[in-house]
Order: sequence, then structure tokens, then C-alpha cells
Amino acid sequence: MGLLDTVKTSADVKKLKIEQLPILAEEIRQRIISVVETNGGHLSSNLGAVEAIIALHYVFDFPKDKLIFDVGHQSYAHKILSGRNDTFTTIRKKDGLSGFPNVFESEYDAFCVGHAGNSISASLGYCAARDTLGQDYSVIDFVGDASFFNGENLEALISSDNKPKKMLIILNDNGMSISKNNNGLYRLISTYTTKKSYRRLKRIAQKAVGWNFIGRALKKIKDFIKVSLNHKTAAESLGFKYLGVYDGHNIKGLIKILTNVKDSCETVLLHLKTVKGKGVADAEQNPSYYHGVGSNLKSGVSTFSSAISGVLQNAVDKGEPITAICAGMKDGTGLVDFADKNPSRFYDVGIAEEHAVTFAAGQAIGGLKPIVCIYSTFLQRAYDQIMQDVCLQNLPVIFMIDRAGAVGADGATHQGLFDLSYLRNMPNMSVFAPKDTIELENVFNYCLKLGTPCAIRYPNGTNAEFETHTDINESLWETFGEGENVILAVGPRMLRLAFEVQKEYGGKVQVLNARCIKPLYKSIIDSFSGKNVIVLEENVKSGGFGSFIAETLSENKIVCNLTIKGFGDKFVSHASVLDQLESVGLTKSEIVKLLKL
Repeated sequence: MGLLDTVKTSADVKKLKIEQLPILAEEIRQRIISVVETNGGHLSSNLGAVEAIIALHYVFDFPKDKLIFDVGHQSYAHKILSGRNDTFTTIRKKDGLSGFPNVFESEYDAFCVGHAGNSISASLGYCAARDTLGQDYSVIDFVGDASFFNGENLEALISSDNKPKKMLIILNDNGMSISKNNNGLYRLISTYTTKKSYRRLKRIAQKAVGWNFIGRALKKIKDFIKVSLNHKTAAESLGFKYLGVYDGHNIKGLIKILTNVKDSCETVLLHLKTVKGKGVADAEQNPSYYHGVGSNLKSGVSTFSSAISGVLQNAVDKGEPITAICAGMKDGTGLVDFADKNPSRFYDVGIAEEHAVTFAAGQAIGGLKPIVCIYSTFLQRAYDQIMQDVCLQNLPVIFMIDRAGAVGADGATHQGLFDLSYLRNMPNMSVFAPKDTIELENVFNYCLKLGTPCAIRYPNGTNAEFETHTDINESLWETFGEGENVILAVGPRMLRLAFEVQKEYGGKVQVLNARCIKPLYKSIIDSFSGKNVIVLEENVKSGGFGSFIAETLSENKIVCNLTIKGFGDKFVSHASVLDQLESVGLTKSEIVKLLKL
């Protein structure tokens, strides 16, 4: 029987001796590895955060105190220590635990997260609510070094230099974004200044000396020492007490620091150095590969993502003035090979989608053809930039939208079910959904020639090539067969579903590969009069492709029987992609029920 068998909640963590906590950390780490090996999930980020989360549960009083994660893909240890170890094997499974913090799942989860950059704003908001209502609890923000410099977090940091008390920001630095600082003297000073005795002495000295020339001189000396040692006084000029850099895997040391700052009258920024992937040698050496893995700790294959570098390289070889831009997702968007071969044409702007889009607009107006590669769920963060900076100026920016449609186990925060709705209403924007990688390149080359804003969306996972292909220059949509039942399919999954139905009912079903969502192929729509038309799309029905069809039919007074099959007006929880499609009736059996036979 291990320690983890006796630890159900934060209260149980506090019962352990400090000397037992490293053993608990190892048990939690093995628990995470075992479950992720079966279910898939975020491995590296969780392994690197175990000790820090244990220390937080040991010192603070959750759920009274509020722990907010940035992104949340490092929250597995928190879930295990907050009453969910017995159900941890269900994580990312249908009706099981979410892979991210979820306020509807547990009172220990203080804020729903899944995207980067919002935690400092949320934490400040919590503090404002607490202080306004006269409540008393601590707010802890656990943020990674890459997320820390996201635009929204920076806005929160500089919004006011008057920061609240009893707020702790833990900067979990695994060496990706912040320069290393191991100055021993500065750590010594920082450690000393966290002690309650120091804070009492400081208050007494201020009362006794005040702001006379001696007090001002002492402060200048202190500031000079800090500047000389660390160059981190910017944090304190924004209203933070900066402490660091500390070993994020030294539980005993962390508990000492956290205990000293727990009731601080200042907002404390605690800088920890951690090892992403700690405990698994391969993950430590290649944390990006093991950031998000499938079962057996293998990185999932995404057919479309894997083809992107080749598609872009072919364009470069033909002399096209393209560049590739991503927002901290070079691996996920398939740009590694392109970046290696074309370093001067590749830009990773970090977790800053808004900047990525306007940066692309600047390149485009300067004569380039930038390609912005971003997941569907993250691109929506840059809605205003797409509208104002790209579409308004009708610039030749191509958006390669990865993970469009249902995404499976990542759940509600990551579903790519909204991009058709938020893109197709933008003037000058053309939107495409190729059926396979052959058509992807065909559509991409078509977009290059258009020289206007274009979006190309495609799903994750393995997608086999189709047998036949028609050049998009010949026809915006592909037509397969004839019949009084017309199925318009958007994307490879929906097209395969349509073909399954057509295979069974032969000449009674016509299938259209609606690879161009906008503009519509109006000459074909004219032929829908009197027919039974079914739209299949991996998008919310509201404002999506089916809505566009309905609007066009109405405007042109074309009467037909129209059914739109897509996702409804609610967020879609984690499950397999097949389960998610089945939940909204995107299955062969449900489509057959709609046919007129």
C-alpha cells in the first residue's frame, strides 16, 4: 500500500511528514505515466509540475483558497490530490474526468481553462471579488513561462501597479522563454526577504525612519543591489514582490517559501525552475514530442498536419514569396521540416495569435504571401485581427486551420466547431475544406492565385486519400452521382459518411464534396428545387455552412426540403471523435432516416 492510497484530498497531504512528500511525488508521477500511457494526454507538462503542486496542497487550504492554472494541461497532480484519484483512469474519456480544470467537475477547480494567457486576469478578478465581498482566501496562479508572456497576461500585469494582497503567481519556468538566473546572492536576499521577521522589521523601520533621506537612501541601495544582481526590478515596478529563481522540484524548499509568503500583503511572483517531462528520460530530452501523446505514449499522427511542410516547400520551390507563421505550435501544425529548410521564411511568434495574424497582414501588405498555421480553437482568439487587419484590407493571407471539427479527448476548450461560423461572415474571406492531402495542395495553390484572404480547414487524426480528384479550377464542388436526395458534405469525415449512405442507396443519392464553403457554388444550388437536401458539417449549425445554404435558398426563393446536420448550441465534452459525432446524429443510420426513398 502506497502513500497515494491514503491521500484523497488536500487535508490528507497535510497529514504527511515533509520527508514523505518526495515519495508521494514519485507515486503521483507513476500514476500519471500509467494512465496517460493508456488514455493519452499531456505528459511532459504534468510530470514537471508534480512537486510544486504537492507543495501548494501542503501549504494552502484548497478549495477555500483558489488555484488557477494557465492552460491547465499541467493540472493532473492537482486532480489526483483533490478527490479524483479513484476516477483518474477515466480522464479524457467519455463521461470521465476532463483533461483540464473544470468548475463543473470539482470545487477544487477554480476556473475553466484550456487556452493560454488568461490566468492573471482571472486571478486579479478573483481577488477583486474577494476584497469587495469582504472574504478571506488566497489566490494562486500557476502559469508557465511561455503563457506568462501571452498578450492578455501582459495586459493584466500592467493594468495597474496597485496589486492585491494574498495573491501568488507561480512562474513555472522550464527554460523555454525566460533567461536563466542562478545568482546565489540574489536567492539569499530573496529568501531572507520572504520571512515574516523581515517583513515585521521592514514595517518597524518604515515607521521609525519614514521617507526621510535615510529611508530613501536605504531604498536606493536596495534597488541598486537588485538591479545589479538580477535585472528583475521591472516586476516590482508593476506592483509585484519578485522571488526566484528556486528549484521547483525541491519540495522542502518550496514549502518553506510558500509558508513565508502565504499571508503576504503583496502580490508575490515566485519564479520556479522545473524540468518538463521529469521522471521519464525520453520526455526530459524531447519534451515537445511528449507534450501531448496518445496511448502507449506515442505521438498521434495527423495526416493533414504531416503534409503541410511539403505543400509549402513546393510553393517555395516554384518561386512563391511565401512565409510560414505559427503561434508556439511548430510541431503540432506540421512546420518542423519547413522551418529547418527555410529558417528565413519561418516565424514562431509564441502564444500570441493576435500578433501572428497582424504580423502576417504587415508581411502581406509589404509584398509577401504569409501562411498562418493555427489550430481552429486558437485562431478564434484573433477574430478581430482577421476581420480588421486582413479582410478589411483584402490581403493575401492564407490561414491553414488545423484541428477543425471534432477533436476528441481534449474536449470543450479545444473543439474546432466554430471556425466556419466566425470566418464565412467576413467580407473578402474565402473558406475551403479539402477532402484529403492531394486536394489540400490543389486548394492551397488555388488560394495563392486568388491573392485574397483565404482559410483552409482540416481535421486531426488519420485521413486516407480518396480515389478520385477534380481540380478546383474546374469546379468549386465535386459531384458524385445523381438522385433526388442530395448530400452536401464538408470535409473528409463527412464525405466518407455521405459515400457510405450513397453506396447502399445507389442512384437515389447524389453526393457533393462541398470543398468550397465560401463562395457558394450557386449554379448547383439552383438545381436543388424540389429535392431532399441534407448538409453534413463538423461545425455548429448556427451560422455554419448549412445556414449559408439556407440563406441562399431563401434569397433565391428556391424551395426544397433542407436538413442541416451539425453540432447544436452547447459545448462538446471530451470523448472519442466517433462518440462526439454520434452524439449529434452524424452517423449512417441517422442520415438514412432523412432520405426520401
